[in-house]
Amino acid sequence: MTDHWELLRAHTQARIGLGRTGNSLPTRRQLEFTAAHAAARDAVHAPLDVAGVSERLRALGFGEPLVVAGAAPDRATYLRRPDLGRTLARPLTWNGSTSDVGIALCDGLSATAISAHGPDLAAAIVAALPGLTVGPPVIATQARVALGDHVGAALGVTTMLVLIGERPGLSVADSVGVYLTHHPRPGRTDAERNCVSNVHPPGGLGYEHAARVVASLVDGARALGSSGVALKDSSRGPALEDTSRGPGVPPT
Repeated sequence: MTDHWELLRAHTQARIGLGRTGNSLPTRRQLEFTAAHAAARDAVHAPLDVAGVSERLRALGFGEPLVVAGAAPDRATYLRRPDLGRTLARPLTWNGSTSDVGIALCDGLSATAISAHGPDLAAAIVAALPGLTVGPPVIATQARVALGDHVGAALGVTTMLVLIGERPGLSVADSVGVYLTHHPRPGRTDAERNCVSNVHPPGGLGYEHAARVVASLVDGARALGSSGVALKDSSRGPALEDTSRGPGVPPT
């Protein structure tokens, strides 16, 4: 007998058509829910593997990463005090040359996401930005998006890209968001940023697809002189059809 719900589930990560046993969920579906909830909690609380991410960045040819931390002294404080994740525990000193673009890999609310996707996503973004100089990669722990403003200002970059672990849900625990801020400096608001979210192949946006959108936004910000609500994503079109997720699965 054909399970029509199974056909629909191939197109969404939402929990649909779970069935029932009496007045309850089937045991299999309840166990799946419990496992997803545990994965989300682990993603929030797990520490970022800084050494592992650093090694992968070196292997990809990024050179030696700079490691910084937000002002929260521990994970529990970080979760209770979002404001502390927006400032550096210690000022970042950079005596090297300035660059067009800076990239920071931040644990955010899912260190699991950055460990799984951060280095390869960063490599795809750099490859999509030919002709622009990219500063040294930065790895940030206990970090929120606005920490990138402090990092970008210290590096003297024109455009700052923050790759950060997004809040995990019961469908996805390893999703990465890319936040773009042109002329970063402390005090920038969220209205002055652009975001490309839901990057987590194979179920979400693929690295190359996300990188092309980010590159389009970087070009747009440089032409416009600003980012945020005034900057629109002009990259949408047939050329951006994401084939990394397999046949029959629409882009997110």
